[in-house]
Amino acid sequence: MCRHRWRPVRAPWCSRCGQPEPSFGACRLCAAWPEALRFVRSAVWLDAGARAAVHALKYGGLPRIARDLAAAMTDVDLPGRDSAWLVPVPLGPRRLWQRGYNQSERLARALSRHWRRPVVELLARTRETTTQTALTPEARLANVAGAFEVRSGKCGVRSGRLPANSAFRTPNSALILVDDVFTTGATLAEAARALEVAGATTIAAVTFGRAVIPDFT
Repeated sequence: MCRHRWRPVRAPWCSRCGQPEPSFGACRLCAAWPEALRFVRSAVWLDAGARAAVHALKYGGLPRIARDLAAAMTDVDLPGRDSAWLVPVPLGPRRLWQRGYNQSERLARALSRHWRRPVVELLARTRETTTQTALTPEARLANVAGAFEVRSGKCGVRSGRLPANSAFRTPNSALILVDDVFTTGATLAEAARALEVAGATTIAAVTFGRAVIPDFT
C-alpha cells in the first residue's frame, strides 16, 4: 500500500463541509444540511492510490487496512474532537452479512485508539440502499432519505425524539460521524439528521477519502 501517494486535503475550503472554496458565492454543497451538522473534514483526496485502499477495505476482505486509513485521519483538524464520541455510519443488514464487517466501524475503532475517544454505535439502517457510486447528487439524496434511525436501549430502532424514560440517552458530548468516503455528503447529512431528531445538537464528521466532485455553486 503506497501511503506516500495519498494526497492530503488542504485548506482553503468551506469552513463547514470542507469542500474547496467556491469561486463565488456561498457553498451550495452543505446549504441544506441539518443545522446540527457543523463540520465535515476528510484526510486525503480519493485518487488512484487512496481509492485502491478504500476498495481493499470495502470489497477486498481486508479489514486490517482500516488501521492505515485511520492513521491518515489522525491529524485531521476537526473542531471539538477532543471531547466527542465517534459514531460509525452503519451498513444495512444484507451488506453487513455479505461483507462480514462494517468498514466505517473498523475505521472508528482504529481512530478511537489515536484520538482516545469512545465509539458508540448509535445508528442503524432502516432499509437497504442502492450503492451511491453512479448516482447524481439529487439521486443520492433520495436514495438515503430516511435510511437511518437512532437505536433504542435494547438495540432496536426508534423514530423521533426518544422519551425521557427510554434506556437510550443522546450523549451530551459532541458526536463525530465516521465514514470511509465523502462524495456529496448525502449519507453523512442524513445520518446527522437522524441524530439531530433524537436530540443531538453538535455533530461533526470525518472521512478517510474525499471524492473530487463538480463545483455545485
